[in-house]
Amino acid sequence: MESTRPHGIFVWNELNSRDIPAARAFYAATLGWSFEAMPIAGGTDYWIIRNGDARVGGIFPLHGPEFDGVPEHWLSYIAVDDIDERCARALTAGGTLIRAPFDVPDVGRIAIIRDSQGAVAGWITPKM
Repeated sequence: MESTRPHGIFVWNELNSRDIPAARAFYAATLGWSFEAMPIAGGTDYWIIRNGDARVGGIFPLHGPEFDGVPEHWLSYIAVDDIDERCARALTAGGTLIRAPFDVPDVGRIAIIRDSQGAVAGWITPKM
């Protein structure tokens, strides 16, 4: 799946939080952001962050046992032209997959990568 979006640039930032109401209140009060709920599977909402009319990021809920021990954090996403090919290259170059490529309907195909030095980022082949 190839994308026409620019390859190799940061395209999204996501706050991973256990207390979404508190995070929303903090960023609304300090940066003037507003938020739009987007339902996700499992009955929990993902929150789109808006700066005026622009979508500038999201808030992902760290709910469930798979997130035990994961600290709250910001995660940046880099657009790539072909997620599956780029993940294979990352493994060859000494990186590891924290989460193998998966599809997000109407968004794109995403993987979470740890580079050869230990830094983590999301990679995404966005939907056209």
